[in-house]
Amino acid sequence: MEQDSVDFLEVAPENWIGVGGRYGRQFRQMAERYPVVLHGLSLDIGGPDALDTDLVTAVRGLMNEIDVPLYSEHLTYCAAEGHLYDLLPIPFTEEAVHYVAGRVRQVQDILGEPIALENASYYAQPHRDMSEAEFIRAVLEESGCDLLLDVNNIYVNSINHNYDPIQFLDSLPLERARYIHVAGHFDEADDLKVDTHGADVIDPVWGLLADAYRRVGPLPTLLERDFNLPPIAELLAEVERVRDTQRESGSAPEAISA
Repeated sequence: MEQDSVDFLEVAPENWIGVGGRYGRQFRQMAERYPVVLHGLSLDIGGPDALDTDLVTAVRGLMNEIDVPLYSEHLTYCAAEGHLYDLLPIPFTEEAVHYVAGRVRQVQDILGEPIALENASYYAQPHRDMSEAEFIRAVLEESGCDLLLDVNNIYVNSINHNYDPIQFLDSLPLERARYIHVAGHFDEADDLKVDTHGADVIDPVWGLLADAYRRVGPLPTLLERDFNLPPIAELLAEVERVRDTQRESGSAPEAISA
């Protein structure tokens, strides 16, 4: 892969904290070539278990070691007396806003800087007193954290929960967006899409990405692909389409930075 084929990489810190040997050396060599951001899978920011402060401290150590500008997580929960190995929706309530915001502030106190939370896909909602967008905005405003804007999750949720994706996009606190995710998903049925990161990005999601750029500018954007990996040339063609969409927004793509 050529040095300029991609602008930055994203990794799950849980997969690399404490890793040594050949894999550790190769990872650190990649971190010397490309900026790396951390996107966590197990912080459990909305869960009932005590916050894993040892994990947060280890994340801070990895950030220091390889000069990471940003740590992000999902606005979900993933544990209850142990990890559940899934990202589950938090009730959209005022009580949950205060609870989650307090845990976010605790994480940020350990890290010494804001984190970013991703608007997540979900397939059922346990309880709501406010809309999804209102919940996201309230958590970000009370905690002072930033937004990781996932346009595929907006599209998936708009189909599964029958709302307008553009109206939803416009209702988010876009001034807090730090970077963007774009990905493919599984088409289970006309009214059921599953966020898998295992397929090509479809045209409506590309269109939504362009709509996002028109609102927030050409923020750094990560193409997520976790499995069913195509030949590298096809994958890099999607990366180049991200760049083309950024250019069409009217200004130069931004670099990932602290």
